[in-house]
Amino acid sequence: MISQEMNDSLTRVGKGSDAGEVLRRYWQPAALLDELDQKRPVVPVKLLGEDLVLFRDSSGELGLIGRHCPHRGADMCFGRLEDNGLRCPFHGWHFDRTGQCVEQPGEPEGSRMHEKIQSTSYPVVEKNGIIWAYMGPGEPPAFPNFDCFRAPGTHVFAFKGLWKCNWLQALEVGIDPAHASFLHRFLQDEDPADSYGKQFRDNAADTNIPITKVLRDYPRPEIQVDETDYGLKLTALRHLDGGQTHVRVTNQIFPQAICIPMSREMTITQWHVPIDDENCYWFSMFTSYTDPVDKELMREQRLQEHSLPDYAPLKGAHNNYGYDAAEQESETYTGMGLDINVHDQWAVESMGAIQDRTQEHLGKTDVAIVRNRRMLRAAIAAVKEDRDDALLMRKGLDLSTLFGPVSNDAIAKDGDWTKATAESDAARRDACPWDASV
Repeated sequence: MISQEMNDSLTRVGKGSDAGEVLRRYWQPAALLDELDQKRPVVPVKLLGEDLVLFRDSSGELGLIGRHCPHRGADMCFGRLEDNGLRCPFHGWHFDRTGQCVEQPGEPEGSRMHEKIQSTSYPVVEKNGIIWAYMGPGEPPAFPNFDCFRAPGTHVFAFKGLWKCNWLQALEVGIDPAHASFLHRFLQDEDPADSYGKQFRDNAADTNIPITKVLRDYPRPEIQVDETDYGLKLTALRHLDGGQTHVRVTNQIFPQAICIPMSREMTITQWHVPIDDENCYWFSMFTSYTDPVDKELMREQRLQEHSLPDYAPLKGAHNNYGYDAAEQESETYTGMGLDINVHDQWAVESMGAIQDRTQEHLGKTDVAIVRNRRMLRAAIAAVKEDRDDALLMRKGLDLSTLFGPVSNDAIAKDGDWTKATAESDAARRDACPWDASV
């Protein structure tokens, strides 16, 4: 259990809030590039509790400025996209992509008032299908040299989904290796579809043992957590019969991302991005180490589970997450279908909009959750003390040296799971058609 004060400190994200000020010192996914793929490339964005508008100007450059005009507060999402900026239809005030007002056509001739009018504005860049915003002070940090960023665009597919809960509980489900034996347990081992849950419908590496069976039969993983330059490395060991060990390595990328294996050929790097205190988006980058990704097919598969334009899941509290009692008896542990994303969604949304951690009781398998909260508390303290250089990936580290991170499943046949993980990762990278060397 933690105090209500501490829970608020770790979860609230508005300007001036403890966690919010930490998150603002890192690049945040703001939108999918797909969202601007329209005749009029202007979309609303709500990020860290702030109402913004994202647009591409006539020169092709991106801008992210305040959604409400600094004049009388009209909605700039309806602005006229012209003259290399966005013009408010209310009185014609015109803003460039930096948020600077460059014209007030209704003011007296010769007025220079516009020079003093500045809308909220944040730097934005596009990386492999996601538009990122930096909302903090000073110069934006560099991007680490992670595989999802340096892989060619042909090998990365980006998507997002809405969850009606606080960002921290969304993140914490991803750094909980024990839950897969229960929440994502399949009661049958055949692979009925090439679905989002493929990572739990395949065979364990170099064996004929389905991962579904490994998770069912070995529900008490030994979990090791190591601190890294980017966050935490999580190793879940399931010791099988015959002296073999199933090893699953996942990662927490501070402050709000995870990197997990989807298969031997693909990883998922996923950010949990606050819309406000009680809602968030997950933004995923699927990175292929073999063939180019079929983006059209993958998008079509995801849109079978989500609706546009808000990327809301079709299953949710409104329809009991598709729960089927008969399915729960014979097919899945949850009774909520084969899409593991729905399982996670139910888990984090059912906690409430902001989980009441004053009532929780953590166990030994929650070691990564405890360690991550400690890191977040330390980061909050550093920001309050004006020590941004003490933050992870902000303290003078050459981010070009941060590769990977390693995320895979492996089988250690002789008990040396460190060696098995390294060999599995090396084999993946050696066969990679793009330069994935580390």
